[in-house]
Amino acid sequence: MTALRQNDFLPTGLTVDEFLEWAATVDGRYELVDGAVRAMAPTSSTHGLIQTELTFLIRQHLRDTQSKCRLVSEPGIATRIRASKNYRIPELGVTCSPIVAGQNMITDPVLLIEVLSPSNENDTWTNNWGTNIWAYTAIPSVREILVLDSTRVEGWLLRRDAQNDWPKEPERLTGDAQIVLPSIKFTANLMDAYATTHFVDDTPDA
Repeated sequence: MTALRQNDFLPTGLTVDEFLEWAATVDGRYELVDGAVRAMAPTSSTHGLIQTELTFLIRQHLRDTQSKCRLVSEPGIATRIRASKNYRIPELGVTCSPIVAGQNMITDPVLLIEVLSPSNENDTWTNNWGTNIWAYTAIPSVREILVLDSTRVEGWLLRRDAQNDWPKEPERLTGDAQIVLPSIKFTANLMDAYATTHFVDDTPDA
């Protein structure tokens, strides 16, 4: 078993259980990527505002429709391959499976949402798209992945087709586009996610 202690370096070679034990002893936010601990950079206030707006919109929708699905903020996610060595944390996740009290991960997520900041852009795209075999797209239950930018009003949506395949390229969302998420029967204007940011009210935002 790898020694679990806070040090000048981040540990490697951990299992998810070892990672969770280690993470409970340190400050900050971390993910486990192929057994290696990766620090998650602090987010901007714009990033936080977008995440808050999405949380409100989706939570209210699920309540209004009396959906059995639940929205979770910063949920732990296990990858399909090497699940014992990976613990990823998107901004938001929706699962329609029961949530067990005290559980460190949600099971069978149908929707995952990430918000891009300059500090996490490369890591986020690695999680969601591209050649990384540990990507969220490999999780069988995931139907859609929404990625929104915090530096401009822009987003990308990845959705499985009728054959259960992912598209070759994500759908780009800009301007007056709508965010359509059939996995939870949700529709909203893209701008709704940015409603309290400086992109709408012209208030300077970090």
